[in-house]
Amino acid sequence: MFASSPRRRPAFTLIELLVVIAIIAILIGLLLPAVQKVREAASRMKCSNNLKQIGLALHNYQTTNERFPPNGLYPANGTQDDSWSALARILPYLEQGNLFLQVDFNAPGNSQDAVTRQRIPIFLCPSEVNDKLRAATSPTGINRYPLSYGANVGGWMVWNPAGGQGGDGAMPYSTKLSGGTGPADFTDGMSNTLGYAEVKAYTRLVVANISLPANTPPPAPNPTAVSALAPAGLTPSLRGHTGWTEAQTFHTGFTTVLPPNTILNYISGGTTYDIDLVMGQEGESATRISFDSVTARSYHTNLVNALLMDGSVRSVPSSINPAAWRAASSRNGGETLGLD
Repeated sequence: MFASSPRRRPAFTLIELLVVIAIIAILIGLLLPAVQKVREAASRMKCSNNLKQIGLALHNYQTTNERFPPNGLYPANGTQDDSWSALARILPYLEQGNLFLQVDFNAPGNSQDAVTRQRIPIFLCPSEVNDKLRAATSPTGINRYPLSYGANVGGWMVWNPAGGQGGDGAMPYSTKLSGGTGPADFTDGMSNTLGYAEVKAYTRLVVANISLPANTPPPAPNPTAVSALAPAGLTPSLRGHTGWTEAQTFHTGFTTVLPPNTILNYISGGTTYDIDLVMGQEGESATRISFDSVTARSYHTNLVNALLMDGSVRSVPSSINPAAWRAASSRNGGETLGLD
């Protein structure tokens, strides 16, 4: 007898296969937004934790030294190569003691390639798209690693070399290391004063180097008023927040001239750029006052994470009242507006 052959199972028809593919595509389409939301929530949480660690390091530094570190040291009535940032000074309190021992604080903050090229994970938001080394532009130059968190150096005026006056922020510039702020300086309350906020790496920068009088008020909190201060014909450069060791505002600071994530348009050569505006670079003139519009920015949707000087971290919406944002930058302005 012949063995009976096994029955052949019918195959999928083309229509059935297309239906299955369509169902899978729909399921993926429904799942992808949920995955992205979970990923963004995790990124925001890690970002908040980074700021929390910076806050703890600042307070441990203050406990040891009685003052918070200035964001940089510059001479009164003089010039100086770039100073070291506050982030560099709190390295031992961020489990970066070995790197701290390599720092020569008697040398400029942009002179030690073995230090400036180091990637410090706590200084970088997980959502930062430019988490990459900024390569030296000359054989004798240095390599820099960017950062995602800037110090509150003041609301508008950040450094007046005449007499050595820093801004009204939590981490102003000073002529000496002991000139940083202490808890008693925060008459507005440490829970009402910004310490650090998110910034984007590799932001476009326009350096005007224009002298303004000491009593120049901040411009209206809208991009049109701020961009009107920028001279025409300058070429924006991708230098903003590209080096965590350097003290200048465009590297490791921010101001509150404009609310978070505000786009400041500047047209150069027929191209429109979103920029930060620096009216004078700290340490480069013995007379020019530094007024800066360096905006807090992030890759989170419609907000930035911010560290308050009491150590708490807040998510601040981009729609915040500009007056409240400016009030939160001053340590002793007498304002009572909240970050809502």
